[in-house]
Amino acid sequence: MQVLREADLPAAASLLELGSGGGNNAYHLKPHFAHITLTDIAPEMLAISRLLNPACEHLEGDMRSLRLHRTFDVAFIHDAIDYMLTLQDLESALETAAVHCKPRGLALFAPDFVRETFQPSTDHGGTDDASRKLRYLEWNYDPDPDDNTYCMEFVYLLREDAQATQVEHEVHTCGLFARTDWLQLLSKVGFEETKVIQDPFARELFLCRKGSV
Repeated sequence: MQVLREADLPAAASLLELGSGGGNNAYHLKPHFAHITLTDIAPEMLAISRLLNPACEHLEGDMRSLRLHRTFDVAFIHDAIDYMLTLQDLESALETAAVHCKPRGLALFAPDFVRETFQPSTDHGGTDDASRKLRYLEWNYDPDPDDNTYCMEFVYLLREDAQATQVEHEVHTCGLFARTDWLQLLSKVGFEETKVIQDPFARELFLCRKGSV
């Protein structure tokens, strides 16, 4: 991500990504770091990432409770942070990032939405190759504006060669927290400086620096 690439990183910097999924972020970030450790709760996703990023370290763990007993120049959580559904879960994930940051180290958090920026939306797309075709529809909506979650639904249409089209449907529940909640929790877990940065997709990113002790 451009924010990390442009950050004031030390030479031969190390990166810890929590909730790394299939390793797409790491694929783009690894030229900029001497060492990358990727962690995810799902071993299936780590297996995919190992194929994409064989030189990176891969470890299974829950971002709410993982403790590696070592520190990194940068801690990073992309949209996996969206699956923190309560303030307690969010605090636990932020604390994990802080615990693994070196003194004066950086952390970047990239939720899809904060409460103030959420808008119902739809998206669609797909791709074809010689034998497989895929189309998808994504729908984001908030069925209860008084709670801390929203819904993200996906419909996939899959076709391979001359076989009948298959339809898959997924519903994801995601956390939705106010900007002030984020800032209060980031301070609470040990980040002394936080910048709120708007990226080209109108998402609010939290770029934080840990205290010196």
